[in-house]
Parts: sequence; C-alpha cells; structure tokens
Amino acid sequence: MSNKLFFSHNLVLGVITTKSTTLKFNNHFSFPFSLKCSSITTSQSESITQPFAVSYLINNFDFSTESALKAFNLKQVRFNTSDNPDSVITFFQNHGFSNSDIRIFIKKAPWLLSSQPHKRLLPKFQFFISNGASLSDIVPLLTANPHILQSSLDKRIIPLFQLLNRFSKTNKDTIVYLIRHSRSFIVYPLNLLEANINLMVDFGVYDSAIARLLRTRKSISCSNDLIKSLEDVKGLGFDPSTIAFGTALVTKQCMSNILWDKKVDVFKKWGWSDEDVIRVFRSQPSLMLTSIDKINLLISFWVNQMGWDPLALTKSPLMFSFSLHKRIIPRASVLQFLLMKGLRKKKASLVRPFAYSEDMFLNKRVFSFKEESDYLLKLYYEKMKLANAMENNGMPSTKCVMY
Repeated sequence: MSNKLFFSHNLVLGVITTKSTTLKFNNHFSFPFSLKCSSITTSQSESITQPFAVSYLINNFDFSTESALKAFNLKQVRFNTSDNPDSVITFFQNHGFSNSDIRIFIKKAPWLLSSQPHKRLLPKFQFFISNGASLSDIVPLLTANPHILQSSLDKRIIPLFQLLNRFSKTNKDTIVYLIRHSRSFIVYPLNLLEANINLMVDFGVYDSAIARLLRTRKSISCSNDLIKSLEDVKGLGFDPSTIAFGTALVTKQCMSNILWDKKVDVFKKWGWSDEDVIRVFRSQPSLMLTSIDKINLLISFWVNQMGWDPLALTKSPLMFSFSLHKRIIPRASVLQFLLMKGLRKKKASLVRPFAYSEDMFLNKRVFSFKEESDYLLKLYYEKMKLANAMENNGMPSTKCVMY
C-alpha cells in the first residue's frame, strides 16, 4: 500500500485512519502526507532510512534530500510522527492560508512544522488582528516573510511595535511594516535600535524623517556611529527638522569619506568649486549618491558634446538623477537645434526644460514651433529609440547608480 494519503474534496472534514495513527484534516489541503519513514538508494544500492522529519519534508513539500537533511541537521525540524506538523498545517489552513501559501513559506521556514501552533503561533495572530490587521492583510505578508513568527511576542514583537508605532499612521501600518521587514529587524539589537531612535528624536530629527529612514535605510537606525553622522550633517548646514536632513544623513552613512572626496574631486575636475559642491548638496542631498561614472558621463556630454557651461548644472542638481540616454540626450538634441536656428534665447535656462514632464516638454519645445515640429519630433524619438535599443541590448543606460 502506498505510504501517501490523498484527501477527498467531497468531505467537509475527512477522518483518515492508518495503521499508525488517525488524522483529522480540513479537506482543503490536497497534497499528500507521508506517514512513514522513506528510504533512498545510494549508488551502491544500499538502502538508507531517513529520519521521519526528513521524509516528511521530501514527500510533502518537495524538498530535495540535501535541503531536507540540512534543515534536520540545523535542528530546524524535530518530530518523529506527523501529529505536530499536521496540526501546524491545519492551523494555517484555518487561518486563511492556501495550499500554495503553505508550500511557499514552509520552504522558507521549515522550523514552523516543529512549533506548537496554539502556544507559539496563535498569540501572534491574535496580536496582529487586535491591532487592526485582518487575515487578508497578513496572509500574503507572512507567506512572503514568515520570519517574524520565529520571534518572541513579548520580548521582540511587542517592544518593536511600541517603538515603531509612533512613526506610523495606524497600528495596522506598524503591523504590516513589522511583518514585511521582519528579517531585517530580527538581526538588529533591539536596545541599539531604541537608543538610535531616541538619539534622533533628541537631536531634533522630525518623526517623518525618522519614519522615512526606517522604511528605506533600516541599517542607519542601527548604526554604531550614528551620532557622528548626525553632527556631520548638521555641520553642513542642514536643519534636523527637514526631510532633506534625513536624505543627507543617508548619504553620509552610506558613503565613506574616501568615496565622498573622490566625488568632490570629480566635480572640481569639471570646474565646480568646493563651495559649489556643498551648496548643491544642500539643495539636493541625493546628488552625492550619484556614481562617479554617471557624474563623468553626464558632465562630459554636457560640456564636450553640447559645448555648454558645466556650472549651469549647479542650478539643477536634479539633472544627475535623470537617465542620460532616455531624457538628457533626447532633450538636449532638441534644445541644441533650437539654439542653432535662433529659435531659443541663449540666455534662457538650459536646465529647466529637463525637469518638465514629457508632455510639457513636447508642447513647449516641439509642437510650439509649427514649421520645425515634424523634424524636432523625429529627432526626439530617434534619440529615444536609440536609448531603448541600447538598454534592450544590455548596454549601460548610465542611469544613476546608488551606493
């Protein structure tokens, strides 16, 4: 007789009896359960009996022998009968998880099969739901990020919730955030995170800026030298109460002093002064997150191919966040033609048209010139087509690279 059992979809509750045990399952779970140890055959045709937990993972969740043994050897799974893992599966079924959901997160977190569902899992579900998250909210989140279920509710989840909740609009937002980023927060010392958040609050950083850092740069909130970066950014003239302060803090934390100096030297090579760099950084802190290659490529095109003044770029540092091939080159080609034909004043801002939306750019710099509009539109789309071809062929698009 086969050691795999299949459940009927015609029963509301199936009771299945084997020689070893009687199991009750919700009929929604359709993949087979192996209730016996299986065996594998080596190249020498020697039969080797697997531990029950290893067989369970292989037979029911399509683990490879290697990955199942790894989970067993790491003590992630420890059970000798199907009773506990079956109860875990039933628990998740009863809480809205589909068969495919269960397969996905057991592959990510096989240790769940060894947990006690009503002692270890249920209190966490109750906490999530009591704070405004529904099962429809948390099922997809936990399927993708089951790691929070490994944390202690009292020692980890609740303290984190209380610490982070002031930076969310609702309790539900905090729960969603915790589950989505659970892997990151598990590895950080809770006392360091708390100390750094309090440090930023005391330093005058606004809650909105702290919330943004927590969403985008969790590692900063757990840095061992955060005070130095806070003082450096304030020393550069940033007001801690502004969003720009948070962006500047990200820049300083994500970049070594050596790399910072290299980027400053690149700008100076193209005619910027130290004062220019600091002034532009204050107006657009993300400027210094642009890669050295992107800085060189953009300014080289601007100066060597267009013949334009590199200092014009200091008036619109947002330029360094645009794609060189998809925005700057097509628009620069149109503007250069208009300058050559005397259709654009030489004193007009060179950089402002690059910040326009595409519709605005076409209306102001293409369609408004009736006689030349056909040629300008053709020129514009030829440059765009070239940019797309380069990207599709795997050639560098020279988009801004963030460090």
